[in-house]
Amino acid sequence: MQKRFLIVDDMHQSICVLLAEAGIEAHYEPHISRPELLKIIKNYEGLLIRSKTDVDRELIDAATNLEVIGRAGAGLDKIDVQYVESKGIEILNAPEGNRDALAEHAMGLLLSMLNNIVKADAEVRNWIWDREGNRGDELSDKTIGIIGYGYMGQAFVQRLRAFDCRVLVYDKYKKGFGTKNVEEVSLAKLYDKADILSLHVPLNEETRAWIDKEFIMNFRKDIYLLNTARGEILPTKDLLELLDSGKVKGAALDVLDKEKFDKLTEEERNQFIDLFSRKNIVFSPHVGGWTFASYKRINEVLVGKIASHYHIEKEG
Repeated sequence: MQKRFLIVDDMHQSICVLLAEAGIEAHYEPHISRPELLKIIKNYEGLLIRSKTDVDRELIDAATNLEVIGRAGAGLDKIDVQYVESKGIEILNAPEGNRDALAEHAMGLLLSMLNNIVKADAEVRNWIWDREGNRGDELSDKTIGIIGYGYMGQAFVQRLRAFDCRVLVYDKYKKGFGTKNVEEVSLAKLYDKADILSLHVPLNEETRAWIDKEFIMNFRKDIYLLNTARGEILPTKDLLELLDSGKVKGAALDVLDKEKFDKLTEEERNQFIDLFSRKNIVFSPHVGGWTFASYKRINEVLVGKIASHYHIEKEG
């Protein structure tokens, strides 16, 4: 019997064709409401999401025939992973699809921050020609501390090799990955040696608000901070205090702890007004990994895993 998959978020137009080629019937409903989704999900073996849909107990309890949940991207923070797995449902994601795009974007943010590119651009457009005020820092004499050595962290490290900088990596759950180009270190050594901290960890209960003021104050040096992971890992309130004290010399942020601006409290809005006024921060709107090529490649990776999942099942 042909498997039926429901796609409930916007995805590249190739998704239905790819699923059809894998022998799967695809129904593309990116504008479906929550009540409608709860009503019809029992008719499907597969559910494909991006970032809009919360896969919680309510949805899983309604999805009585669900076998596979596919996330078109890397993070699984919208999915109640423990509950889904307790029901025997397979979770598939596609970090391989956008790791290169994310790594390139992270490099762009890092270089922009160190070389004052955004600030200098704004000044020149306002007839200010300030060479000394925009003198930059070079990566080659810096030590980059990286937390998280999954697909994203590894792709970022690959790009860093061209800059001849020292790379230290801490990963709580991985061991034995050190090479002549990458030093596997403890948090204590990361605190002692890093000039720049780059975050590449998923959002979960362990990492939520983990990189706070107390964490950053452990660093011996004043540091630059790069976050292309998830905004909730780094509380804005703490970042402002660290910027005020000079402990964080500058930041490059592709993510924020609150990204739905229309739902901010007055306190959160005031924090962002303060943050957005800083000239030593480079922002982008959560587009690391979101390129024209990766948009399609994520589909290819995800459908490939779905096809492999059912192939293995059939062979067994």
